[in-house]
Amino acid sequence: MSNSADFPEGPVRRPVRRPVRLLTAGVFALAGLIFVTSFNTAKGTNLRTDDSLLKLSDLIQERSDRNGVLEESTAAVRRSVDTLANRDDGSTKEEDAALRGLENVAGTTKVSGRALTVTLDDAPPDATANPGYPEPQPNDLVIHQQDLQAVVNALWQGGAKGIRVMDQRLISTSAVRCVGNTLILQGRVYSPPYRITAVGDQDRLREALEESPAIQNYQLYVQAYGLGWKVDEDGGTTLPGYTGTVDLHYAKPVG
Repeated sequence: MSNSADFPEGPVRRPVRRPVRLLTAGVFALAGLIFVTSFNTAKGTNLRTDDSLLKLSDLIQERSDRNGVLEESTAAVRRSVDTLANRDDGSTKEEDAALRGLENVAGTTKVSGRALTVTLDDAPPDATANPGYPEPQPNDLVIHQQDLQAVVNALWQGGAKGIRVMDQRLISTSAVRCVGNTLILQGRVYSPPYRITAVGDQDRLREALEESPAIQNYQLYVQAYGLGWKVDEDGGTTLPGYTGTVDLHYAKPVG
């Protein structure tokens, strides 16, 4: 027989878990964590704006302008050094002639003569497909790195004595690279239209452009979507010599 003291009066109430309250508390905690993380990331700025991208673009342009100033300063110092070195370097006439030949090949001296200038440009903002062509994708309407490289390679193939892209002389280590819709060349940034000037035999240069398979492919986009293509002849052009650094940068094994 049980003792009545073993049973409390009335029904026994079991502890009730409240999953809804726990879930609500968890959601608020997560929201607070997201808010703190967002605040620390934004540092007081609006994450929904493009201000950060604009600041990056401004920084790139600022560095490009700075590189241009440094290039001019370097060129002036290089001219002074060359003048002092040429006063009495102890070399023979034959050695001086050989050196001048190497400088011409290296692109560090100016070159003059008849020239061709090729201008490439993006399609108009409102460009549509001409009859018989599919509607363009965004990449169909802008100049790409391979387009610039195709022109440069064709002009070298046509016997160019020197090539200038925008305002810079190309040398053997020059790299024509595009990031997005901008050209990065030897530390400088450029936007279309892109101008490429080559000194040489105009007939040979033009023939090399016409025979290039890559340029023939580009011409299809010119016809379809209106990409810019223009070739001008110049009876007398002088390309300045390259004045930037010629140091080679390469990877080194670790360990």
